Order: sequence, then C-alpha cells, then structure tokens
Amino acid sequence: MSSSNSYDVVVVGGGLAGLSLAILLARKQYHVLVLEKDSYPRHKVCGEYISMESKPFIASLGLDIDGLQLPVINKVQVTDNKGNEVMAALPQGGFGISRYMLDAALAALAQKAGAIVLTRTRADNVQWDGNSFTVTAGEQVFTAGVVCGSWGKRSNIDVKWQRSFIKEKPGALNNYVGIKYHIRYPWPKDVVGLHNYTDGYCGISQIEDGKCCMCYLTTAATLRKNGNDMKRLEQEVLMKNPWLNKIFSTAEFLYQSPVAISQISFDKKEQVQDHVLLLGDAAGMITPLCGNGMSMAFHSAKIAHGLIDEFLKGGTTRQGMERRYTATWKSNFSRRTTLGRIVQSNFGKDHLTSFFIKTMNAVPVLRNAVINGTSGKPF
Repeated sequence: MSSSNSYDVVVVGGGLAGLSLAILLARKQYHVLVLEKDSYPRHKVCGEYISMESKPFIASLGLDIDGLQLPVINKVQVTDNKGNEVMAALPQGGFGISRYMLDAALAALAQKAGAIVLTRTRADNVQWDGNSFTVTAGEQVFTAGVVCGSWGKRSNIDVKWQRSFIKEKPGALNNYVGIKYHIRYPWPKDVVGLHNYTDGYCGISQIEDGKCCMCYLTTAATLRKNGNDMKRLEQEVLMKNPWLNKIFSTAEFLYQSPVAISQISFDKKEQVQDHVLLLGDAAGMITPLCGNGMSMAFHSAKIAHGLIDEFLKGGTTRQGMERRYTATWKSNFSRRTTLGRIVQSNFGKDHLTSFFIKTMNAVPVLRNAVINGTSGKPF
C-alpha cells in the first residue's frame, strides 16, 4: 500500500507478540505499523519468567539472551498458607528478564527492521469494511490489509466488541487483580517461587541486575473485603504465608508504587474476531501458576507471521489464513490453557492447596506430569 497512512499490516499493541510479529514481517519488506498506548521502557504486570522453549525464537529476532547474563531458572517451589512446600525440577527451565528491558529491546529491533512504532498512541477502534481495515487512534486514521490485536489481557477494543469473556459474570476464572513489584531480596537465582494464600498466589524470581520480580494475583472480591487497600491486603492476607511474610518484611522495594491491573480473565477467548488475528494474551491466557504466558506470546507471533506472509503473497485466502491460525493456535496451546484453568479454579483454597502440595510430594510421577503439561516444545 502506498498511502502514508496505509499499511500492509497494522499491529495494535506493542508487547511481546506484537513487536515480534512486526520484526518478522518488516524483515520481509512489508509495510508494518505498531500502535502502542504506552512508551518504552515501561513496566507491565507480568511474572517475567520465560521458558527455554522460546530461546531459539528470541535469538532469531536478534536478541542475545546469553550475552545479557540473565538468571537461569531450573526449579519451581510451591508453598501453602502454612508454609509447607514442594520443590521440583523444571525440565526445560527458563530465565528471568523484566518487561522493562525486554519490550524496549524488541521495540528497537522492530524499528531497526523497518517497522513504524508509534508510542503513546491508543487505538480506539478497528473496523472491517469487507475488503480492508480502518484503524482509528484519536484523530489519526490508518488503513491496512491485515490487522492483528496484541493488546494484552483486556483492552478498550475488547469492551467495544463485547467479546465473550467480557460478558461473563464474575466467577472462578475471571475478575482477578494483578500487582507487580520489583524488589531486592536474596531469592535463589535458579528458583521460581509460587506462594499461595487465601484466594490467590504470589510469584517471585530473579531478573536482571540482581533484582527480583514479585507479582501476585487475587480476586477483586478479596481486595474489596480489605477496603480496596493493597497494603492492608498484603498485611492481612498475603503475609499469613510465612514465606511471603519474610519477603514483604525484609525486601527493598524498588519503586514507590506497584504496577496494577484489574478485571483479569482466564476464560476462553477467540483467536480471530471480526477478521482480526489475536495474539498473546488477547487470544487466550494461561494462568501464572502454569507459567509460560510469555512463551505463548512469542509462539503465537511466529504462527501468525507465517500465515500472514502466505496470505499477502496470494498463497491463501483470508478465510484460509484465519481458519489455519485458529487451528494451529489451539493445537499448540489448548492443552496448556485447559490445564491452567483447572489448576486456577482450585488454587487459592487453603485446604486444596495443602492437599495438592502433599500429593505432589508423595507422588513424583504426578508432580512431573503436571509440570510437563505446562511446557511446550522449542519453536
């Protein structure tokens, strides 16, 4: 497309999936635009642990993971509200890196590849006219042959479209609140910890520069019970777990206020809506207890890239591209997201969590099966 506001592909949302897709398509000389409502670098609510299954793909984007000397994580610890624990090996393992560092690095690579990355630009609407898309962002209007949505867990467009998970009533898999801190704390470099408490859990692992990411999840109802006061919630609920009590009591918190997000849903989502290919968390979220959401975002970008390239070259129809994207996404991720929903609906219940930990300690075969079920193959 030749107009200054016309693109082959517009990507709405400049997170891991959106930026990775932009890099891959721009390298093939497509005219690509990324619209990102924030600027880089920026913090995001995220566990900031990436499975090694993503390492080859990230390297192909041009990011030298080994050169960054990031902490390598090969064990997972799960605790209950009484402090009981189970420790297990992670077969593939992973590494820790902040979204503050990672997203900014990917944005630079996208621009270097030739993609246009507009920050502080929030897309208000995406419309399909039967032939092409119109994307509005404030007073700016863009057209494109393909639009991809990689706007994360929940966006204004999800609400405008009234997607199925938006219309769900609060239940066991939606209406969560996520909070993230960066802290300094002597947490082991090779362990990701998942500390449970009533109605939620908190993850901690090391990232770059000797810092730790600490990210916790609770229900909106539990936050309301504590006067919508995060400090009170942490003192009255989280710190009942002795592991979290020690962390919150002794850690150095590195920024004044945490990053927060509300109305998180783990319900099923569509992978294509109104002819827009959805990537990363916009297409379907895996619960933090099962990890690897960052790897799923990267992998969805790789899947979408191949199909979009084929479509733009005339090798498949739009319907064929959309059908194959949905089928491939489900083939790669449905098992993991289903397991995640099962685990999510039972955790945060003190007795069930304690039973889970006792069972995992007593039956290593079952423990290993659960852990293996959350991982995918290198891509």
